[in-house]
Amino acid sequence: MGLLPFDFLTTRAPSLQDRTALLPETLAVVESGNVKKWACLRCPGGCGEVITLSLNPNQRPRWGISEDFWSRPTVHPSVHQKNECGCHFWIKKGQVNWCRGGRPKRPAKDPVRDKRTPT
Repeated sequence: MGLLPFDFLTTRAPSLQDRTALLPETLAVVESGNVKKWACLRCPGGCGEVITLSLNPNQRPRWGISEDFWSRPTVHPSVHQKNECGCHFWIKKGQVNWCRGGRPKRPAKDPVRDKRTPT
């Protein structure tokens, strides 16, 4: 049990070449120089899909990201998966806040989490 609750912490990367290496509790901000391009995270709904959010102010849809002193991200607007998982959530101060009806009733299989779970 930690004193500082979080589901995600922010890291920085010049690129995200290996999407399968993204850890479930990591939100990777892909940036070049001081320009933030993408925010990448694993779906917290349990399907394990890597979600890529555009941070480019000239594209739509686009998201904004800020982080606090402890690298806990806040992402806006909300993230709504259109796949089988269908989850809908906000990330505020590193924590997932589920929208009404946005939490998957039956989490899809997450290959990354399943590898880390002892059998």
